[in-house]
Amino acid sequence: MTDIDFMREALAEAQLAAEAGELPVGCVIAREGEIIARAHNECEARRDATAHAELLAIRRASAACGDWRLNKCTLYVTLEPCPMCAGAIVQARVGRLVYGAANPDQGCAGSLYRVTEEPAFPHFCPADGGILAEACAALLKDFFGKARGS
Repeated sequence: MTDIDFMREALAEAQLAAEAGELPVGCVIAREGEIIARAHNECEARRDATAHAELLAIRRASAACGDWRLNKCTLYVTLEPCPMCAGAIVQARVGRLVYGAANPDQGCAGSLYRVTEEPAFPHFCPADGGILAEACAALLKDFFGKARGS
């Protein structure tokens, strides 16, 4: 599978979030070409501000691997990670990050900061953005359009 294939899987997760009334962000984590974890935002359902797709997927991937270190994994997410999620990606030692739409308001993998590539931290996680960016952004635009009644 390619980065585009994995991002399509993350988009499917984001669509599930949208259908559940959640901010449509989806995430999959792959290791050796195989998806080992998937998740979408569940903040509303769980009433938990930390129930972001990335954090839920990291927990599931760690369980699948039997290790909190995910250095052989690639995390695919439809929206550039926020500060909390970027920090978790670094802490989990994720090997690589791939995101769809840029997050100019909170993005910490290139838009505002580069937390995942900060040399001061003990782990460096290279980030590639813009994979299926238009499709990822369209889900968010549709969600906010409906939320605002436009």
